[in-house]
This record gives sequence, C-alpha cells and structure tokens, in this order.
Amino acid sequence: MSNPSTPGSLRVRSAAGIAFAAAAVLILSGCAAAAPAGPASAPSTATVSAPATGNPDAGIPSEQPATAADLTGPSTAAPIADIVPVTAAPSPALPATFTDFSGAQVTVRDASRILALDLYSTLAQTVIGLGLGENLVGRTTSDTDSTMNDLPTVTASGHELNAEAILALGPTVVLADKTIGPPETLQQLADAGITVVYFDPARSVDGIDDAISAVGTALGVKEAADQLNARVAAELAAARRDIAAMVPAEQPGAAFLYIRGTGAVFFILGEGSGADGLINELGARDVASDAGLAGTRPANAEALAALNPEVLLVMSAGLESTGGVDGLLKRPGVAQTAAGQNRRIVDLPDGQALNFGPGTPATLLAAAHALYAPGSTEEPQ
Repeated sequence: MSNPSTPGSLRVRSAAGIAFAAAAVLILSGCAAAAPAGPASAPSTATVSAPATGNPDAGIPSEQPATAADLTGPSTAAPIADIVPVTAAPSPALPATFTDFSGAQVTVRDASRILALDLYSTLAQTVIGLGLGENLVGRTTSDTDSTMNDLPTVTASGHELNAEAILALGPTVVLADKTIGPPETLQQLADAGITVVYFDPARSVDGIDDAISAVGTALGVKEAADQLNARVAAELAAARRDIAAMVPAEQPGAAFLYIRGTGAVFFILGEGSGADGLINELGARDVASDAGLAGTRPANAEALAALNPEVLLVMSAGLESTGGVDGLLKRPGVAQTAAGQNRRIVDLPDGQALNFGPGTPATLLAAAHALYAPGSTEEPQ
C-alpha cells in the first residue's frame, strides 16, 4: 500500500439533490410494491410520415422527421455495450481519507472486495470504468452490465438491500447513496465494521465528472478517474454533435413517466428528477419542467392533459409491467395526449435510462435514435 492520501471531500452538492433523492425514494418504494401485469403487447414500429435531411456521418437516415408529429408509433432504445475500463487492474493508493457526502470522515483501507449500491447502477458502472470491476463481489437488480451477471444479488425484493446476503459476501468497502436502502441496513453494515461510503444521490449530465472523481477518490484511483472523465467528456461532446443533427426544427414536447404495474405507481418525473436532464440532452422540451413540476408528481388525467406531451419516455420494464403500449394507453389521461393519440412511446432499458455515469454518451445516442430515427441501423457504442 502507498502512503495515505490527503484528506478530501466528496460533498459535492447539486441544487437538484433533494428533489432527486425524493424522487428516488418514491421509485424505490414502487419497485418493491408493484408486480408485473403480465405479457406486454408487441410494440409496433415507429413510422416517418414526412422526410427531411439527415446526417449520414452520424448514422442518421436521410428521411428525418421535420416535426414531432411526423413520427408515430412506439420505439425502443437499444441497450448500450458494457462499460470498458480505462485501465486494467489499477493499484489503489490506500488508505484514503476524505469526507463523504454524509459529512462523515471516512478512511478506506481495502478495496479488494467492493459492493457498489444505488438505484441506477451508476456506482457499479463507475467502478468498472475505473478498472476495478474484478473487485466487485455482488450486485443489485439494477446492475445490467454483463460482467456482473454471475455475481450474487444483494437486493431481496425490488431494490431493498438484504443485510444477511451482504454480510455473507464479506465486502471490505460499500459504496452507496440514498437512492437505495433501507438506511437501517446500511447502518447495520457500518455497525458490523464494514466501511460504508455515501455519495451524492443526485444524477445529472453535469454531475458525471464530480461523481466519477468521488468514486476514484474513495477507492484510491484518482488517476484512473481523471482518465475516465476525459474519455466520457470526449464521448459526450461527440454524442451531442450527432444528436444536434437529428433534432427536428420543431422540438418535441416530452414527458418521462415512471410506471410499475397497473396501480398507484404512476408518476411524472419533473425538474430535478434526472429525467429533465435526459430530455434536454435529447434536444426535446421537458413539458413537466416547463409547467413548473419538480421532483415526482402523480400522473393523473388532469396533469397529463395539462402537459399534453407529444412523446412519452418510459423505462422498458415499467412499460412491460403495465401491459405494454396498449396497457399504458388504458391509464387515465394517456390516450388523450398527443403522444397517446400517436402511440408515440419511447422506452429505454431500466439500467441506463437515468444512470448518468460512464455509459451516458452511448445512452443518449441510443435514446436519440429511438426518438428521432427509429429503425436506423446505427448501434450505440
């Protein structure tokens, strides 16, 4: 081991942190409570009714929609590839002492057995990107990177942590935030002598750099974090250029719905939820933020009518759980929106929709292709 690192701070607080954490708590409770509604109806392919000029260099078909109304029918964003490490098996400079997001001074002495726990798999993907994926000893149901497929799951129901399963794995450090819980379980791990490090629960494109740096600091691999940040910045710049070439002259009004089952777990994600950042990066208008909705709001008929989005973004498993597109259109108010009338539903894989980590550039490209160029052969990298 090298000499201890200089004490630092991981307390990078974003203005959206409280709203995002509140949204995550509602989502977390919904995941545990809701059950799938059965097989989803097969989505039809989105069609283009009016041509415009595309950008072949960006993998965009020559027939691009001139307006949002030119696209009808549902489409699905392609899954992104596994996260590629920036370096192979870096040697952590430990012990590392710093102040984590909770305000506690923490010292990480051993990163040989890591658990990275959050609702959106951001922490685990960051660990993989830093080159320490081989040190991960377990996963949550959110972790979809194929390199984690053989790891034991430590969430008992939905996204609820199972203390016994975690303790049985003998982790030397647990990376977590308040999007996953319950808090008592994480405290139980700390009481058992396991080093628990808390991170900012807010997710945004602008926060990716700080989030990667925070994990790099905690695990003693700051150089790898700098390399990963540089790569993500370059990929994000390229993705933004390609997306800008896809966006029609008339920006579509979009809303992100969080759905689980056919009951009360049916929310509009607004400003500060992370969904607003996703929609803005796609060049669309976030109608929820425009209407002043913050965090998570019930998606009732009145709210949907007031927003009247032209396209609805949803998570793939959520769409399946409510009976697919046909089931979603039966929810009060959905069929009456412009998106409902055109069946314009775009679903994104759950593990990448609001991840905001190393895979975000590829996620944005995949979502943009599903939104503006469905049926194109370009695959996200």
